[in-house]
Amino acid sequence: MPLLYYFFPTLAVLSQASRFPSQSDQSFTNTSFLRSNRSGPHSSFNTVSASRRSSIELAYLRAGTRPPVVLDLPCPQVMSVYHRVPASLFVPHRATTVHQSHRPSQAQKSQPYGEGNASISSTRFHPNLSIPRLREAINSLDSKMASLMSQRRELESHLEQAVRLQSPIHRLPNELLASIFVIGVLKSEDENPVMVPALMLVCRYWAEVVLNTPVLWSKISVSPHDSLEKARRKLSRSKSCPLDISITFGPRLDHLNTVTEQVIHAMDLFRPALWRTRSFSLSVPTRPQAHAALSRCQEEAPLLESLTIQIHRSQDDHYTSPPLPLFHGHTPRLHSCSLTSFNFGWDTRLVSRLRVLKLGGYFNGFVPSPATLLEILRQCPDLEELALRSMSDVDSDLCYPSSVQEVDSPVSSKMVRLPRLSKISFYYSGIVFTRQIMSQITFPNLESIEMCYLENVTPILQLLLTQALTRLPLQSLRIESSFFNELKLVALLRKLPSMTKLELVDVEDASSSLLNSLSISQPWVCPKLDTVNLDGCTALDWDSLRTFVESRLPANSYPRYQDARAFRSAQVVSTAVSASAAAAAAAAGGQVRSNKARFTQHPLAALPGPRRIRSIDVTRCSQISKEMVQWLRMYIPEVKCEPAKGVWGEPMMP
Repeated sequence: MPLLYYFFPTLAVLSQASRFPSQSDQSFTNTSFLRSNRSGPHSSFNTVSASRRSSIELAYLRAGTRPPVVLDLPCPQVMSVYHRVPASLFVPHRATTVHQSHRPSQAQKSQPYGEGNASISSTRFHPNLSIPRLREAINSLDSKMASLMSQRRELESHLEQAVRLQSPIHRLPNELLASIFVIGVLKSEDENPVMVPALMLVCRYWAEVVLNTPVLWSKISVSPHDSLEKARRKLSRSKSCPLDISITFGPRLDHLNTVTEQVIHAMDLFRPALWRTRSFSLSVPTRPQAHAALSRCQEEAPLLESLTIQIHRSQDDHYTSPPLPLFHGHTPRLHSCSLTSFNFGWDTRLVSRLRVLKLGGYFNGFVPSPATLLEILRQCPDLEELALRSMSDVDSDLCYPSSVQEVDSPVSSKMVRLPRLSKISFYYSGIVFTRQIMSQITFPNLESIEMCYLENVTPILQLLLTQALTRLPLQSLRIESSFFNELKLVALLRKLPSMTKLELVDVEDASSSLLNSLSISQPWVCPKLDTVNLDGCTALDWDSLRTFVESRLPANSYPRYQDARAFRSAQVVSTAVSASAAAAAAAAGGQVRSNKARFTQHPLAALPGPRRIRSIDVTRCSQISKEMVQWLRMYIPEVKCEPAKGVWGEPMMP
């Protein structure tokens, strides 16, 4: 019996080969597995010992391939069949599994099938490849990838720049962009205007435009928060454009020597630029510091338009002589002057041809006489605003006789005509002093007047009434912490048809009769009145206030009815009747047009009525409850109501 290895697979191979007798002999061979001795025709099968076959089989198994089939075939016919077996069928198969040490890497898995097999084959069959060469190849790939990434970043930068250049803001001319910056920085009325440093941080192009726009650097200030170095930098960048200079230090008296040095250094810095100064503001704690600064203002100021000097504490100093002349007496364009506690000798050269004059903080003999102030006003025929604040020693009814209070005693027989005067403010300026000034001027275009802390303002109301007999287009009247004759006030209000704002703050003479007078419709008193301030008026009762508000509402509104429900139901009925009347008129050909008009229009609607109240302030009115405030908010768009507060700001319950 011949010895067979792997008997059944070999028979299958032979049976498969016997089915293809017509194939060429060039594709068949038997030299791949029976090769030991060529001396006889059957010696290759008989001379292979069992030990030799076992060693060969073990070698093939170690190599990971299937061992060949060795047969004892003494029959020549069988050999002839064997010679037709293709050689490819006897090629050793590769193992289906790969040893752990020969697993492909992640880069090889990502390659195509053929390339991955080739790399595995090269690694398997070429174990002596150079490791430095492989590392060199990897480093070369890394350098190429880095170069490509650098090129990508550069292209992205160019792309971003090209996209930015397409923005409309970059196509604007520099001049137009600079004008926009000027409007946003200097001419904006917003509480938080645009800051110049914020514009410079946007981009390099904007920074160049800002640096080349001198107007943006024209507003220079020196204060505890603004250093001299910053002011010097702005001064150099402003070139030759007009300047707005401000030196501001608070009323605190600590570190006075340091403040004085800073003020003097600031004035030494601004002194060469006074010729192009448009506005100048100085605010210091004491008068010696103000005199030290103003003593350096001896150059002419041909472009100066606004001058503000404020001294916070001036009661205990001894500087009485002014540093004259300021700006060498040459300020041809000055039109606004605000002086607080600054003694300038009341030189008319400094305060002539003004449109705005504000004086305040003059005590202890520094108050100008009425004749001096009237002479200053006579030098300002185009004056539009006059404000006198804290300009008097104590003058009350106890210091002056009643004849002085009731009878006008003109200081000068020549009246001062101020045809453009539109606003007057008196804050603790003394009733006698104020009355003497008001009695000597004419103000045919006065629109606003404020009288605060003047004790008895009845003489001023009488002067206003006298002016109203000719012309007085007064629109705003404010009386605060003062007494007055209520009949005089009502008589004045009847002569003011253009009045739109009435403010009575902390006045005890404002009673319910005043509101009742404003509620009468024959004729209407102040028909254009829409803003009322009754802050601290505790003498008013709720009924008069409600009547006043109801009288100012439109004719077809709630007060014609007893409650809100009746008002809403009447509105629904009126709408339904109007719709039915319209339908009947369309059907009858317009025969009931008069009925439709009767239902849709209130009889009083055709008459001219007063303007509706838009704003009312009942702060610190303890007689007004929360329910009353809610009622007011139903018919008035803006209602202000804050509870009274104590000395330390705590709310006080009524």
